[in-house]
Amino acid sequence: MSQPNTGSVVDLPFFGDDHRTLDSELRAWANSHREVLEADHRDVDAACQDLARQLAEGGWLDYVVPAAHGGRHQTLDLRALCLVREGLAYHCGLADFVFAMQGLGSGAVTLFGSPELQASYLPQVRQGRKIAAFALTEQQSGSDVANMQAQAVRKGDVYVLNGAKTYISNAGLADFYTVFVRTGEAAGARGISAFLVDATTPGLRVTERIEVIAPHPLGTIEFHDCEVRAERMLGVPGEGFRVAMATLDVFRTTVGAAALGFARRALDEALARASSRELFGAMLSDQQIIQAMLADMAVEIDASALLIYRAGWLRDVAGQRVTREAAMAKLYATEAAQRVIDSAVQIFGGLGVVHGVMVEKLYREIRALRIYEGASEVQKIIIARQLLAHGAGVTR
Repeated sequence: MSQPNTGSVVDLPFFGDDHRTLDSELRAWANSHREVLEADHRDVDAACQDLARQLAEGGWLDYVVPAAHGGRHQTLDLRALCLVREGLAYHCGLADFVFAMQGLGSGAVTLFGSPELQASYLPQVRQGRKIAAFALTEQQSGSDVANMQAQAVRKGDVYVLNGAKTYISNAGLADFYTVFVRTGEAAGARGISAFLVDATTPGLRVTERIEVIAPHPLGTIEFHDCEVRAERMLGVPGEGFRVAMATLDVFRTTVGAAALGFARRALDEALARASSRELFGAMLSDQQIIQAMLADMAVEIDASALLIYRAGWLRDVAGQRVTREAAMAKLYATEAAQRVIDSAVQIFGGLGVVHGVMVEKLYREIRALRIYEGASEVQKIIIARQLLAHGAGVTR
């Protein structure tokens, strides 16, 4: 199914002509690559490597690095990142995953890496020659980042890393990892630092591959006396929590954009199904209860788009920090997409739960988005704390 252009969100004043061109070119590229994007990606690792190459050749990875290293914009453009994720997710969850991880995995290098690290890694990320990963989560400290146990001890010019990270996207596939460990400058979040660690570094091992409901490369990595040179730190000692949060402030909004792409595809599939299936002597689309479901789905999608691209505009144009707006966008868009996709499955009836049918694929894809990069419940806490911190009048 080709992505329609009626009432495109890029017609709104959140966007410039460059974004409208991006949207048009991405639609054309995706439609011409449908065979690749909508294939049955059984060998997930091979598919991710191929998709990274295809995205690089299409110029889409130009959006995940700054212009100084071959990228499209001087700095990361959040609206552009969201448009690409929305467009890719409409066609292929795995293509969206590859694009997102090239951005998230290298984002801390873009924001906090030394000029030498940026020059060494970012051009290869853009070319799809180095696969990136973001290693923050631990078994006992998912959303509670300050509770992480992995640690690094400085010995001369190196830090010695020990511990484990799990549920790491691209584990076993990545060429390098952005790793967050406790370095002990202070208690809690103030004693964490970030490092860029090559996958081939002695002492780093992939100990587990984890299968999840929507096929993505995921796993556990462990560090056993893994030596990393001090100049591979991102930021300064004890600044790792800030590095992580600044990176997530950019890419958290894009999770909402991916959910939006999934939801748009679900609505289009539901519209096609309702307009082609007869029930009780009439088209399914003639049933008022189905019309009400379709209307609710459309409202959820438009509301999600407005929250997502508001966050993008505020960051890109107004230059604001968008912690609250990003949390709102991710929270609402992922929860709304779950409802939209569930309605699409319901409209499909029994066919909607048949393995491989598009709405069934979407149903599996959407579930994780309500958890990773901060579960929905965590987003609510972030929003509430932002409101309380800024006091009365913040909602006007």
